[in-house]
Amino acid sequence: VETICPSGKLKHPSVLLCFQDWNRTWQTHNPDLTPCFQNTVLVWIPCLYLWLFAPLYILYLKRNDHGYICMTHLNRAKTAIGFTLWLICWADVFYSFWERSHGATIAPVYLVSPTMLGVTMLLATFLIQYERMKGVQSSGVMLNFWLITIVCATVTFRSKILHALNEPASVNVFKYTTFYIYYTMLLISLILACLSDQPPLFSQAVRDSNPCPESGIYNIFLHFVKALVITNAARRTSTVGEIVNLMSVDAQRFMDLITYINMIWSAPLQVILALYFLWQNLGPSVLAGVAVMVLMVPLNAVIAMKTKTYQVAQMKSKDNRIKLMNEVLNGIKVLKLYAWELAFKDKVSDIRESELRVLKKTAYLGAVSTFTWVCAPFLVALSTFAVYVLVDEHNILDAQKAFVSLALFNILRFPLNMLPMVISSMVQASVSMKRLRVFLSHEELDEDNVERPAISSCDVSFSLFRINVHIPEGAFVAVVGHVGSGKSSLLSALLGEMQKQEGSVSIKGSVAYVPQQAWIQNATLKDNILFGRDGKDSWYQKVVEACALLPDLEILPGGDSTEIGEKGVNLSGGQKQRVSVARAVYCNCAVYLLDDPLSAVDAHVGKHIFEKIIGPQGLLQGRTRVLVTHGLSFLPQADLILVMVDGEITEMGSYTELLGRQGAFAEFLHTYTNTEQEEVEESVGGEAGRFIAELLSCFHASVLSYKKPCMNTQYNEVKLSVFWEYMKAIGLPLSIFSIFLFFCHHLSSLGSNYWLSLWTDDPVINNTQPNREMRLGVYGALGISQGNLRDIQIVVLFCYSVAVSVGGILASRYLHQTMLYNILRSPMSFFERTPSGNLVNRFAKETDTIDSVIPSIIKMFMGSMFNVLGSCAVILIATPLVAIIIPPLGLFYFFVQRFYVASSRQLKRLESVSRSPVYTHFNETLLGTSVIRAFGEQQRFITESDGRVDHNQTAYFPSIVANRWLAVRLEFVGNLIVTSAALFAVMARDSLSPGIMGLSISYALQVTASLNWLVRMSSELETSIVAVEKVKEYGDTEKEAEWRLEHSTLPAGWPTAGHIEIHNFGLRYREDLELAISDISVNIEGAEKVGIVGRTGAGKSSLTLGLFRIIEAAQGEIHIDGVNIAELGLHELRSRITIIPQDPVLFSGSLRMNLDPFDGYTDEEVWRALELAHLKNFVSGLPDKLNHECSEGGENLSLGQRQLVCLARALLRKTKILVLDEATAAVDLETDNLIQSTIRTQFEDCTVLTIAHRLNTIMDYTRVLVLDKGQMAEFDSPSNLIAKKGIFYKMAKDSGLV
Repeated sequence: VETICPSGKLKHPSVLLCFQDWNRTWQTHNPDLTPCFQNTVLVWIPCLYLWLFAPLYILYLKRNDHGYICMTHLNRAKTAIGFTLWLICWADVFYSFWERSHGATIAPVYLVSPTMLGVTMLLATFLIQYERMKGVQSSGVMLNFWLITIVCATVTFRSKILHALNEPASVNVFKYTTFYIYYTMLLISLILACLSDQPPLFSQAVRDSNPCPESGIYNIFLHFVKALVITNAARRTSTVGEIVNLMSVDAQRFMDLITYINMIWSAPLQVILALYFLWQNLGPSVLAGVAVMVLMVPLNAVIAMKTKTYQVAQMKSKDNRIKLMNEVLNGIKVLKLYAWELAFKDKVSDIRESELRVLKKTAYLGAVSTFTWVCAPFLVALSTFAVYVLVDEHNILDAQKAFVSLALFNILRFPLNMLPMVISSMVQASVSMKRLRVFLSHEELDEDNVERPAISSCDVSFSLFRINVHIPEGAFVAVVGHVGSGKSSLLSALLGEMQKQEGSVSIKGSVAYVPQQAWIQNATLKDNILFGRDGKDSWYQKVVEACALLPDLEILPGGDSTEIGEKGVNLSGGQKQRVSVARAVYCNCAVYLLDDPLSAVDAHVGKHIFEKIIGPQGLLQGRTRVLVTHGLSFLPQADLILVMVDGEITEMGSYTELLGRQGAFAEFLHTYTNTEQEEVEESVGGEAGRFIAELLSCFHASVLSYKKPCMNTQYNEVKLSVFWEYMKAIGLPLSIFSIFLFFCHHLSSLGSNYWLSLWTDDPVINNTQPNREMRLGVYGALGISQGNLRDIQIVVLFCYSVAVSVGGILASRYLHQTMLYNILRSPMSFFERTPSGNLVNRFAKETDTIDSVIPSIIKMFMGSMFNVLGSCAVILIATPLVAIIIPPLGLFYFFVQRFYVASSRQLKRLESVSRSPVYTHFNETLLGTSVIRAFGEQQRFITESDGRVDHNQTAYFPSIVANRWLAVRLEFVGNLIVTSAALFAVMARDSLSPGIMGLSISYALQVTASLNWLVRMSSELETSIVAVEKVKEYGDTEKEAEWRLEHSTLPAGWPTAGHIEIHNFGLRYREDLELAISDISVNIEGAEKVGIVGRTGAGKSSLTLGLFRIIEAAQGEIHIDGVNIAELGLHELRSRITIIPQDPVLFSGSLRMNLDPFDGYTDEEVWRALELAHLKNFVSGLPDKLNHECSEGGENLSLGQRQLVCLARALLRKTKILVLDEATAAVDLETDNLIQSTIRTQFEDCTVLTIAHRLNTIMDYTRVLVLDKGQMAEFDSPSNLIAKKGIFYKMAKDSGLV
């Protein structure tokens, strides 16, 4: 080839001969193409084909997305071979360079063709992956490419075999070997291209029931879609906290990796090029440096493996912590009422400590890794220089050799420093990938659980295990049964929420669902009712009126445009349920599944809703209605009644049929008919409006007090006080010590390089340098001290890396503990106006930033700052004239830096602020998945989530653009400094020694990278320290009174009698609002049973909130046994009185933990409480008994069972005062009767205050307190109040009790 295509000497005839040699191709018995033709045309043809078609093909794939194909073995093989082909091409290029350096004349074609082919192979590999992302199972374009390539390569393959047989002496072994490997790989690629990949996911054409988890890489928020389709059993294994963690932390890991992913190939390439040029400069001595680098690889491999193990453990602890925090935030009211904050604070802290222990181990490993990689360039330089000068005394280390080599070693420094970071990112991303894989592999609900026939009557029919029912079109079906009998499970089966074992469920027409616990969105009241449907004013007005919501709309500040808080915090329980019913009615569906929606509302409101909506004359007449109910008064109007016992339908028929059979239903009815007999003559008609019009002043107050939190983006820069707080959190001695170590390290680094410059200036005598051993020893000593300051033995000092990492962990522990304590000390009003997404974000993302990001950024910031200062000092000492250019450049740099940092900081804040709504919406969606699925609104919620994510990304993307903007300007500053240093060095060449000049320019070459990194790190530090600012801001929010007073004089057994004296008591929800309740004065004797009643929102719950000091008194006092409760610590008060709340809240953990989180009672006492709460048989039947694991929110227990667990808690505490806040609203009449009898017997000597919906439960109480519009209206015995014929009499009459 040298004679055919020599570089620069080609005459025109020869060029033609190169491509076409007639004697060789035609006039011979064994024809062959010329080497030049083979190395140009045959190589370029497939390359041109792919580069021509690739843009059009990519455009086509972009517009024709068929979904994802998960990473299969076939795809992995294709990708691996593509990369191998690329490596082979690069090997040929580098070999040609090596030949050239040894004096061989290499034609340009040997450099151009392999380069072109290598880039093409990289493009082919990219297309393979892009096809997979776009759901292409087999590709004609790629098949043709591999076919053309193999045909062209076959000609060369034959030619090389002939050449090897005829002229074995002239065979280039390396190039022949690489070509044969290349040809084999091409054959395999062609075979693989003929095979079809598996069907794509999320394709309209192909439905895959179980998506491949690895597609999570390409759509980080894919698990939002997954969360909407996983089964309830799977939901219990992945709690809300864990799923939020996947979104906040694991998704971020991939974004972090993408930033550095190109370093995977560019870092090794930079290392290879630097070593090649070092070989040119120092010869074989460079192999000593390579040996040092090779020795470090296995060490770092071991570190990476250990880091991965620790990463898995840390993420597991983080999941558990976020899960627990999520539950604490959701159940904060219960924690405060029971005074359980400290127990749960300790539980969170224990998990946090285990997380920090793992973080500390990771920090030590990271320190060793940093030490090895940062020392690597120096050790490579030391070993190379040592071998170079010691191997031959005539090898002279002059300025040219030393500083050119030093510049190359500094080039080595960047990729070697970046590699551990990239490896660490890859390790973290692989852990996150596995976690995503587990979640995305969860079992999904089978859409075939419920058949939806296209043509049939609009009816419901199903046959599950021992259940066979046919519900005709338009029928009204009531489902009755005791707590835990399977009523809600029956509706879940109809919705397809349960796994079908056998038989079939068939529903014709659209379905609307009202759950037992109302699910309310953080949106306006109107949006909650419309639920994505088009607005029809006349129908909307009918629905609102029928659901008795008109009086509520008059009270709301913005009418139906009022923003409803998260989980409906500014609505009462009854109002939430009525909004939930209105949502279902407005949707105008064929089938309505109503899971006991009337239990949360007062009897008269329930009657109104039944008559206006559910009953035979209601808005839903003619629709199929399945109503789970405990209200006996509705049963006579049902077309069909299903009686359920232990998950089976024991009786079925109309009201009269079931009564006639004299079975279990008839017996049940006779038992309870007296307690809820209704006076049919009394028409509710026009009274409903009056009943509901008397709505809560306290509700009015809470609505006004709820404000949608504004997005506080704080346009000011980060205050120095935030950095000072962080330093104090680390500990000032450790902070100062770390800075001192940094200074020492960079000083010794500077010293070793200055010593090298003096060494190069040593005179050369007889072709040798006389003091080389001394120079080498001192250089090594200075370098070793530089290394040792990074890795000083534990006995002497911590290495600076460990100091910063450990300091970061200490700060993280302190900040997390402080935030946790401050949040738990916050009053209920704080939680009502702060979205839980914001708080979860603080405990997830911001805490992760403080844990992992800030310490590493501080290390890099300090390193970059000292590098820049050191470089400027060296340049100024060597060439003082540079002082002319540095000030204006410094000024320019300062303005660029401030402009960039300010923009970057704000972008980071905007990104953080727009991230919280993503979590809030996700959290909200997870809590309402059954409702969303029932209404078929999954796509709308996915679109909404995508919109929020896109909004978040609009703040994230400009920060990347800002990085590029900065890089261009800093390159300009850096290049000017290099130019100035070189120019002034040349101008002062007569007075400068070569060593100092080399030192100055080698440092100037580093300035660009150091400046770039310094600005980036200063920006990262400012934006990351915002996490500390956000965590600290909860220290300044309002707090409750002290939990315990230091010098408490409270007797041990207080209260002993339970005597409650309320004098002129009033409270308000916010300073600027009217009193919610006022002027209440009552005297309740010990052991007295007092019922508290009133219309919806008369202030009943407000009174109990005042008793527990959830809201502090605005006027008057409450005395218990003569002690003013305002003078007690909150825990002293709340732990001595007991409440059974309206919403039964359970936490994930054992049943025993839910009853006794402080472990203050024996197992015998716990079993006794369960027995009295009628749960002993149920718990005894569980495999783990008291250690039975309750799922998040106690979802694996029915609502009634959860209420009984709350009763068991009260029985266990057995305090002298018991408050029941509508505690039996969600249970059937029999269970209600059991609870009431238990309370009468077990709390006989206790004072009992009961807020009652069902008046029959308090008719035998000592006295009844009637509240109206926040004031005391009546207070006397039930019989006297009925005789007075006042408010209580009317309520009793409406309930059919008189």
